[in-house]
Amino acid sequence: MGSCSTWAWQELLVLLSSLWLWVGSAQPTPPGPTHASGPQLKFRLAGYPRKHNEGRVEVFYNDEWGTICDDDFTLANAHVLCRHLGFVAATGWAHSAKYGKGVGRIWLDNVNCAGGEKSIGDCKHRGWGNSDCSHEEDAGVICKDERIPGFKDSNVIETEQSHVEEVRLRPVVSGARRQLPVTEGIVEVRYKDGWAQICDEGWDSQNSRVVCGMMGFPAEKKVNRNFYKQAKSQPKQKRREDIGSKKRLFSERQQLNYRLHSVSCTGTEVHLSMCTFEFYRGNASAACGAGMPAVVSCVPGPLFATGNAHKKKQRQQQQGQPRIRLKGGAKVGEGRVEVLKNSEWGTICDDRWNLLSASVVCRELGFGSAKEALTGARMGQGTGPIHMNEVQCLGTEKSLWSCPFKNITQEDCKHTEDAAIRCNIPYMGYENLIRLSGGRSRFEGRVEVAVGTGNGDQPRWGLVCGEGWGTLEAMVACRQLGLGFANHGLQETWYWDASNVTEMVLSGVKCAGHEMSLSHCQHHSASLNCKNTGTRFAAGVICSETASDLLLHAPLVQETAYIEDRPLHMLYCAAEENCLSSSARLANWPYGHRRLLRFSSQIHNNGRADFRPKAGRHSWVWHECHRHYHSMDIFTHYDILTPNGTKVAEGHKASFCLEDTECEEDVAKRYECANFGEQGITVGCWDLYRHDIDCQWIDITDVKPGNYILQVVINPNFEVAESDFTNNAMKCNCKYDGHRIWVHSCHIGDALSEEANKRFEQYPGQLNNQIS
Repeated sequence: MGSCSTWAWQELLVLLSSLWLWVGSAQPTPPGPTHASGPQLKFRLAGYPRKHNEGRVEVFYNDEWGTICDDDFTLANAHVLCRHLGFVAATGWAHSAKYGKGVGRIWLDNVNCAGGEKSIGDCKHRGWGNSDCSHEEDAGVICKDERIPGFKDSNVIETEQSHVEEVRLRPVVSGARRQLPVTEGIVEVRYKDGWAQICDEGWDSQNSRVVCGMMGFPAEKKVNRNFYKQAKSQPKQKRREDIGSKKRLFSERQQLNYRLHSVSCTGTEVHLSMCTFEFYRGNASAACGAGMPAVVSCVPGPLFATGNAHKKKQRQQQQGQPRIRLKGGAKVGEGRVEVLKNSEWGTICDDRWNLLSASVVCRELGFGSAKEALTGARMGQGTGPIHMNEVQCLGTEKSLWSCPFKNITQEDCKHTEDAAIRCNIPYMGYENLIRLSGGRSRFEGRVEVAVGTGNGDQPRWGLVCGEGWGTLEAMVACRQLGLGFANHGLQETWYWDASNVTEMVLSGVKCAGHEMSLSHCQHHSASLNCKNTGTRFAAGVICSETASDLLLHAPLVQETAYIEDRPLHMLYCAAEENCLSSSARLANWPYGHRRLLRFSSQIHNNGRADFRPKAGRHSWVWHECHRHYHSMDIFTHYDILTPNGTKVAEGHKASFCLEDTECEEDVAKRYECANFGEQGITVGCWDLYRHDIDCQWIDITDVKPGNYILQVVINPNFEVAESDFTNNAMKCNCKYDGHRIWVHSCHIGDALSEEANKRFEQYPGQLNNQIS
């Protein structure tokens, strides 16, 4: 059996939900099928290709169809599910969306059945709708082809395939064949082992909008139907003369095989299978007499636009800062939804969050329709205000702000309910230009890239120079591979020498971290510039599906900041650890004092993975001042800046011992510094460095009175991978009069609008001590 996931990257497929094999309640004789306790559950098998007794498992719960994640899946789980479906037992199960990716909710995850349960709901699981999976992990079952006596299906399985799962756009203009993304072509649906067309009788722009959304495009545009009709009716020689060489159709004439007709969409559907349509039965070769194959032309979003005209138009449309963004997602087109209100970014509560609202966001951001509307902070918890609740879009809105929603009070929602999305994006083929070799799993290995693919030639694979390769470059490589976030970027990979590829073909790679492909990063042009070209110095990555996300609790800095004049005789230990400015060396020790700006640092991990130091414990350094080991040499930068960004106090680069000081409710501490313990910060916990401990300060002895910016940057050298580095900086306004200091307006670096940030940096200073 072929794999749908294999077809996906070759044929621009979008996998859609199936419509068949509903299984409802039944009244059988022993050993009858199981009944679900609690809400009415229905089950069905879906996917293609499959037989009647196998497929992707889909469950109907809370008035919505969804799938089951394959994490911890066992044959015992399959037994329970097969009995739900009316079969006596299971003979096997399938992982990694073998029968194609489903759509909508992932209802169950980490299911653990003993095998004899009456209902899948009686098995252990994470809770309905609580999952950290994507549809690439949808589970399937293979049931024994023997029905339970007396079992009655709510629908009889038809011998004719009666569902739509996979759709593609087939380009028919030469030149468009190799150009990605494909924005125009004939709409085709997978049928048996081939592809079939849709009759365009009655086809309208709403149908095109749905197809474009599935293909990852925000909008449709009118297509030149006569051009295709002319191509259909004229002989080949005549076509060449009339159309010309630049817009020449493929010379091969394909036999049309119509499958669908009378398609009618409202334009808000996220998949073609949700529209009304009819199938041709029997011999469909003579069908669609007055029509022709449905053709669609789509408008790409800004990230995927090609050509200057496209990009100029996109720039004109995007004047001013957008009022919506995605954060915390590993892939392009996914993340926690954040909206801008009153110059401050905030999140959306997941109450009543659904695919219609998610699709409005996706299209507004330049992607297609939504694949998933995620609830329960599946893309990590945000910070700051929660601006919207109970968003109820119709699906036709141009912006999320046009949808009805409720403003919320503090009691309504918490950041554990932050809404997120996964959008359809155009197929670009980037994943075919990179691969890993030699790793212990598919998530790690030496990076190999394809070069020389521009002219349709066979790709030549080569290595990437490890010089300068770090976390940001690894993040882009993992994204391009579709493997999530980077865990580590490695500059030496001698222990992964398992490939025949030995030539270095790329050097000087420098990424910002948001690129979709390594080819979009800065790199040396044709000539290679790498000191060590041996294979052991090739770049490597370790990828991970989840990542940590650290941020500083800004209000605490503001609340705890104060000045202390500390005698030099109490600062010997701090001087040894370089916690004072260089002028302290010239002081008359042990007489005199240093002026210190003290404040507390409370660093939270709001991500989906624990923050662990990069260095192993064998390289941790003992710090006499704090009486414990520090696992990171530079964990934070503390700086005093002028409003134009010039440093006026020598930046103190603080090293830390990382531990869980406190945690949210129901989260257990895992890391502590005492007794050479394991170090890190658990998800949902924070590490508190109090204002009254050594080195928790900035030496401002040499700073003159004036208006300044206090800046704290966590993980400044990107030593440890995070899902989002844009929230690692915190800034405060401060006014220093030579005796006292006022610290106010503290905020995370990406928490305010661009306009508010500009106002912040041009801050004229407090005129009195009344901080508004």
